[in-house]
Amino acid sequence: MGDSDATAGLAPLHARMREAAARDPHPSWRSRDGQLAALERLVRENAPAIAEAIRSDFGNRSLHETQLLEIFPSLEGIRYTRRHLKSWMRPERRHVSLWFLPGRARVLHQPLGVVGIIVPWNYPLYLAVGPLTAALAAGNRAMVKMSEYTPATSELFARLVAKYFADDAVVVVQGDAEVAQAFAKLPFGHLLFTGSTKVGYSVMRAAAENLTPVTLELGGKSPAILGPDYPLEKFAERVVVGKTMNAGQTCIAPDYVLVPAGQEHAFIAAAQKAVNACYPDILRTPDYSSIVSERHYRRLLGLVEDARGQGAEVVPLSATAEPDAATRRIPPVALRNVTPGMQVMQEEIFGPLLPVVPYRDLDEAIAYVNARPNPLALYYFDEDRSRIDRVLEKTLSGGVTINDTILHIAQDSLPFGGVGESGKGHYHGFEGFEAFSKKKAVFFQSRLNGMGLFKPPYGRLFERMVKFLLR
Repeated sequence: MGDSDATAGLAPLHARMREAAARDPHPSWRSRDGQLAALERLVRENAPAIAEAIRSDFGNRSLHETQLLEIFPSLEGIRYTRRHLKSWMRPERRHVSLWFLPGRARVLHQPLGVVGIIVPWNYPLYLAVGPLTAALAAGNRAMVKMSEYTPATSELFARLVAKYFADDAVVVVQGDAEVAQAFAKLPFGHLLFTGSTKVGYSVMRAAAENLTPVTLELGGKSPAILGPDYPLEKFAERVVVGKTMNAGQTCIAPDYVLVPAGQEHAFIAAAQKAVNACYPDILRTPDYSSIVSERHYRRLLGLVEDARGQGAEVVPLSATAEPDAATRRIPPVALRNVTPGMQVMQEEIFGPLLPVVPYRDLDEAIAYVNARPNPLALYYFDEDRSRIDRVLEKTLSGGVTINDTILHIAQDSLPFGGVGESGKGHYHGFEGFEAFSKKKAVFFQSRLNGMGLFKPPYGRLFERMVKFLLR
């Protein structure tokens, strides 16, 4: 199907799914668990084929990283949801004011009908399965728009979804940016988009035509801060691991580091040691991923040249320093003496480039972070509890990992989402179930109640009662 055909076919497809949702507006726990079990089988039974499709889309994507960063968390998220779904579906008891007793208050989680999920290219399995898990748990039908930058994965996932799900339960849509724009304009019960902040603006504008509620999982410049007394080599090793996963093409990768002034050279030396330990032959090892496309490859090289041209020092972190255009592999580099006017300090890097920024004291580091848009993630390394609390209290970010990187996203009990320019709304675990549900407030009036005292015609008894209430 061509992109224009796909655009034209979106509305009828959405209408058919809405009709199916109307026929079964509140699926049972057993029905939802069955859908989640089908999703679990889809991932588990086809994991090798999915990993190979992702590898081919990137040119080279580490099969080990796909197992660790996509297949495992997808399965773990489904398992977690299945374990807890029955309790999530129970009506929540809420407090009733003394004046309305013996009435009862409840919150019901009601499916929204048909939800939309727009998937990015960088983690095409995990960022499709994670939202889909939440949507199915909440009792919805789902339409999933895959990225045109991962055509092999998108085609495979579309075939697998058609095999494991009814065509009015889950469908996969493929196509370019025009299709994505038309997709965002559909009157979904909820729309979740994962991608860049720039595209997030256009998605939110498109969704606004139908007042569609949105969850935006965007990105930004996530800092990693070295505390005053934390072991520098350990900090460098954990930052390098987080930065080089998927060659830095991770929305919560450390974007830049803040280190105490005077430790820049020591940090770079420790980072070089860590990179060469992980990737002794970085241009040939299957464990270091390629940049996904020629356009993104050229963009990253352009960031380096822009920084160099404005006075930054470009320091290779790998024994092999030069990028390989044939495989689109870029060995990691550190950037010293960066300034705010450089492009690399203005936009999310999304690649293996690591600016190193010195700070004089912790308050200056906090002020540096706060002077910029709220990041999707923040990483602070320290053993001093008071300083940790200070950073947590005085910075605002989507999520935080202390003394490591990336790992908060892997905790299914924690909400995942950004704030400000890094995103809107949350999902994962119970927060995902909530995001794709309507929290319906219900009050059950008792047969014995005093509301008869509060109706016209108002007289002296009413005035005495109100005076008592307002005392």
